[in-house]
Amino acid sequence: MWKHKVLVVGGGAAGMMAAGMAAKAGAKVTLFEPNDRLGKKLAITGKGRCNVTNQCAWEEVLKNIPRNSRFLYSALSGFTPADAMAFFEAHGCPLKVERGQRVFPESDRSASVIAALQSFLREEKVEVCRERVEELLLRDGQIAGVRTDRGTRYGRCVILCTGGCSYPLTGSTGDGYALAKAVGHTVREPRGSLVPMEEAGDWCARMQGLSLRNVAVKLVNQKGKTVYEDFGELLFTHFGLSGPTILSASAHMKPEETYRIVIDLKPALEEQKLDQRILRDFEQYQNRTIEHALQDLYPRTMIPIMVERAGIAPGTQANAVSRQQRRALLDQTKGFSIAISGLRPVAEAIITAGGIHVKEVQPKTMESKLVPGLYFAGEVLDVDAYTGGFNLQIAWSTAVAAGLAAGGRHDFEGEE
Repeated sequence: MWKHKVLVVGGGAAGMMAAGMAAKAGAKVTLFEPNDRLGKKLAITGKGRCNVTNQCAWEEVLKNIPRNSRFLYSALSGFTPADAMAFFEAHGCPLKVERGQRVFPESDRSASVIAALQSFLREEKVEVCRERVEELLLRDGQIAGVRTDRGTRYGRCVILCTGGCSYPLTGSTGDGYALAKAVGHTVREPRGSLVPMEEAGDWCARMQGLSLRNVAVKLVNQKGKTVYEDFGELLFTHFGLSGPTILSASAHMKPEETYRIVIDLKPALEEQKLDQRILRDFEQYQNRTIEHALQDLYPRTMIPIMVERAGIAPGTQANAVSRQQRRALLDQTKGFSIAISGLRPVAEAIITAGGIHVKEVQPKTMESKLVPGLYFAGEVLDVDAYTGGFNLQIAWSTAVAAGLAAGGRHDFEGEE
């Protein structure tokens, strides 16, 4: 016999996990998802491969959360990356570990992750309703149920797992913020995190489509302070910069400050060795133009940009390049600077920063401090992390905490 009813709003990563866990704890669970299928945003994460978690200690996950990491201490220690991996393996989704300890399904298909969660829901007999929740219902200040676009559903607990407001076409439209605000919760202004950057200029547009690997990237603020450093890949686009290093750097940007990205194109070479390398190339191609002399050092589409930024006239012969110009070329190679005008819209962000104020939520159970019976999990909370599987781990951990707490409550037993 089930203990009481739990209503879960949102059928994404956190919603499916929370629903299954609440049912496992003994509750009768209904999951509300207006999309035609569950896990719609999950399907496109990691370019459709789905970076499930990161194979690291849970304490390491905390280090990759720039905001409100202490709030997640209990949730992450209660359901660790190792627990998440064990869960998916047990539900028919074999996993593999790649560079940076990123964990993916062996199939390289996010569909395998979604199938594992759906299997969990069937196993725990969770009811799935294709309805949009429009209002949280209260009785004497406590959760009493929800009103959907098709009627009223009663339940002792509601878990809000509606996601943020990035990728609105997947259903992440910010509904959860409005629902929480209506019952008295504070919502920190949502903005994009892990989002591409726009350039104040056109250097990037001129190299549109060029992808660089193994470069060192610095995010430098208006005071000249380096606020983030990374190593890896980036992409030049028609509007500016994207790629893993850029997305991670964006999480460190404050709306009121201005920034520039500084790229070391050859981080493995110290300046002296790089200068020797340039000299060798110039000697090899001494009777050719500067553009030909640089063909072994830079990608083809980047060469005219490097020549221009070093103050060298196009078509100059390699043996006519001055020492000063060579020095400028070296400086550009070790510190290629791009002025950033801002971030792309939140709709293009991988994850949303901002959301339900965590000071109004119990960290161990994810229950609201303002409305008994109301719980939160996943991206709707004001927590976000860098790339590498950490954001999905937050979803799993908060969902497990909320699901087990809501589903395992004893104070409602026998009342329904």
